Amino acid sequence: MTDSFKLLAFAATTSRSSINKQLVTYAATLVQDAQVEVIDLNDYELPLFSVDLEKEIGRPHHAQRFFDAIGAADALLIAFAEHNGCYTAAYKNLFDWCSRISPQVYQGKPVIMLATSPGGRGGANVLELATKTAPFFGADLRGSFSLPSFNDHFEGGAIKTPDIQVALAQCLDGLHP
Repeated sequence: MTDSFKLLAFAATTSRSSINKQLVTYAATLVQDAQVEVIDLNDYELPLFSVDLEKEIGRPHHAQRFFDAIGAADALLIAFAEHNGCYTAAYKNLFDWCSRISPQVYQGKPVIMLATSPGGRGGANVLELATKTAPFFGADLRGSFSLPSFNDHFEGGAIKTPDIQVALAQCLDGLHP
């Protein structure tokens, strides 16, 4: 592919030292022909969603900005941190606000979903949840990748285990719009 495309990448967490942010940032560098924008969910802080609050304040600016960032991208690369087997509260809240703009939060974009954790399951629970529900929210899910035992396989800003590097690269090949 010779034409460049806009890739929006983010970790679905607000942790400043997130291993998922490290993973998604690294993975984005491996995507060929992409103009990458890595965003930080800390720039989209919102009050806790409720229907009552929505009636009171309307649509928060940060929810619209996040939704618009997705709309402006040609493809998405998301790494999900796992909190007690689920999404982080910050991502779920942002997602809930965006779903009030449109239930098609992912807006038909090609998406690859990633997860990692220090443990051997590599965020498998949250990744399963995310990939199962993504099509209902407008994702053109092209693949998923779990990196188990982050500290054993990631060093110096990159995956250091050759077979895992290859598996990630193969998964990312499916991202082109």
